[in-house]
Amino acid sequence: MTNQLSKKEKPASPGTEQTNRRPLMTPDVDILENGDDILLVADIPGVDEKHLDVEVENRVLTIRGRTAEQEPANHRLVAGEYSPADFERVFTLSEELDQEKIEASVKNGVLRLRLPKAGQARARKIEVQSE
Repeated sequence: MTNQLSKKEKPASPGTEQTNRRPLMTPDVDILENGDDILLVADIPGVDEKHLDVEVENRVLTIRGRTAEQEPANHRLVAGEYSPADFERVFTLSEELDQEKIEASVKNGVLRLRLPKAGQARARKIEVQSE
């Protein structure tokens, strides 16, 4: 795979204090490439499109998600092992990707981002002719 996408971890600033009591998770991501685009597949269980934010600014792609606190109607929690969580992952995009044409979809806790390559970055076959 080419260096069109790189992981960018967000370091904790010295002296900062966490104000959110929810755990912050880093979603697992698979990155696949073909000649025309890159497909980024992220696992964000419990996150739907209403609680998902995907942004691109200055070639930095940020994925943020939040699981909803779910308690069925007419029920109360007796024992719980699941904790609602926030998800965040940051990538730096290459100039070879067309940021204006990124497409996103989420289904069953899986986010799919299609990152198309810019026209000049796409692989193409050059036909060789005999003389």
